[in-house]
Parts: sequence; C-alpha cells; structure tokens
Amino acid sequence: MRSNILNVAATLTIAVFFCAGCASTRTGSIPEPTNPRIVSALSSGDTVKISFTGAPELNETQKIGPDGMISLPLIGEVNAAGKTVGVLQSELASRYKTQLQNSEVVVTLEARAIPVVVSGAVQKPGRVTFERPSTLLEAIMEAGGFTPEADVKKVALIRIVNGEHETRIFNLKPVLSGTPTQAIYVSGGDVIYVPERLLNF
Repeated sequence: MRSNILNVAATLTIAVFFCAGCASTRTGSIPEPTNPRIVSALSSGDTVKISFTGAPELNETQKIGPDGMISLPLIGEVNAAGKTVGVLQSELASRYKTQLQNSEVVVTLEARAIPVVVSGAVQKPGRVTFERPSTLLEAIMEAGGFTPEADVKKVALIRIVNGEHETRIFNLKPVLSGTPTQAIYVSGGDVIYVPERLLNF
C-alpha cells in the first residue's frame, strides 16, 4: 500500500514539474491579436456606423478623422476618438434628445484601423495602417518589401503585452520560397523590425 502511495506521489511530482515547464514557456510568447472589432476605445481611422431607430434617413457610416472627429446631421462635429462604442452611443442619444422625438442611437464599429510600424531593411520604412486583419508579410510588403540586404530569417515582431514589450523572431524564408506556412497576424501598435544580414569578410 505504501509503495502504491509513493508511486502516485512520484507521478504527481513529475506531472507538476512538466506543467510548470509548459507554463514558463508560454509566458514569453506573444498572444494572437484579438478580434479587431472588439476594442476598448475608438481611434482615428476606425469606421463607425451610426443608426437612428426613429429616423433611419439620418443613418451614417463614417471614418473617424485624424482629429478624432466625426460630422453628424443636426448636431455637427462630435469627438469620437478615445471613447468606447457604448460611451459614444450614450453621448449621441443625449445630444439628439432635443433634435429627435425618438433619440435612440445605435453605434457599431464597422472597421478597425490597425496601425503598424515597419522599420529596418525594407524599402519604405514607416507606419502602415490596415482596415482589416493583416499578416506580418503583408505589412512588410506594404512597406515596399525587403531590401537586398534584409535577413528574412530573423524578422522581429514587437508587441506590447500587459504593459511590457514582448519580442518574437520569425523566419519568413519558407513562406517566400512557397512553403505552406501558418499566417502571423499583426495587431494595432505592433513594431516590425527587419535586420540586415551579417556580412562575412
């Protein structure tokens, strides 16, 4: 009996050891981007749809401008950037109370702007913005593609996770060679750095 108990204890100890190792491995990984339509706050470049329950002829679909504003019938310009969909919806319903008999307003996010910075050995370093889920390779191609000196085996993707910069290195040579490769999607605020190859003299 005692021998069986010791065997069970040893098995549990080994299992805990391996599980702990698995957890430590995951902490350094970058989580996949969430659904781009699920956001904490609106920002410039996002496209929103404003629907009026009592006055559908006023329905609007607009992209939030660089100044964070949208322009709506009857009330003019409204600051949308920095507000959640719910907060903006409540604010609009309040502002339309004096304008409409039924001031119920529904705000939905139609497209999410995904700004990404691409730097290093690319033809046109800088910021690129997508309005749909896009991949690491697409972001690099939007920046003009790789320069001849680029090290495509060591492309760095830097993402802020829980207030800290997390970095992963990707080898893009297989996908460039036509090998089926799992797509890596970028997230708003990502930084992509393409290093140059080290030259051997």
